[in-house]
Amino acid sequence: MIDRVARAEDRFREGFSCAQSVFSAFAEEILGREAALRTASSFGAGMARRGDTCGAVTGALMVLGLLYGRTEAEDTDAKELNYLLANRFIDRFEASKGSRICRELLGFDPGSEEGRRRLREDPELGDRCTGYVREAAAILAGIIASDPSEW
Repeated sequence: MIDRVARAEDRFREGFSCAQSVFSAFAEEILGREAALRTASSFGAGMARRGDTCGAVTGALMVLGLLYGRTEAEDTDAKELNYLLANRFIDRFEASKGSRICRELLGFDPGSEEGRRRLREDPELGDRCTGYVREAAAILAGIIASDPSEW
């Protein structure tokens, strides 16, 4: 089995956003690498650099939707399972990292000019964000492995 946690970390170190890194590590076998990377492109740095929900979190939530989301409006069982797994993921990430909000995790606004500069140039931030990517991918892998549905 592919080590998706390592793949997510590698993608982040290559220069992809946190959202792209987590999402593509799990979704590329289904969507293809290019489509997976494009799909998550708007979600980095807390959704288009707005500092909202961490991109590693949104990437993971998109994976859960891809794997367990409903495709029929009346399929309330799939809806409930997806929400259950999504909330389980969010709860675990917040318990581990103290927040799911990007600007709180970073301690500054990633959308400001200064914030964008810090994201590019501060190696400590790269290490910290790599940790968020690693944690999100590990929690996601655990949730997927524990769910009886195989993907």
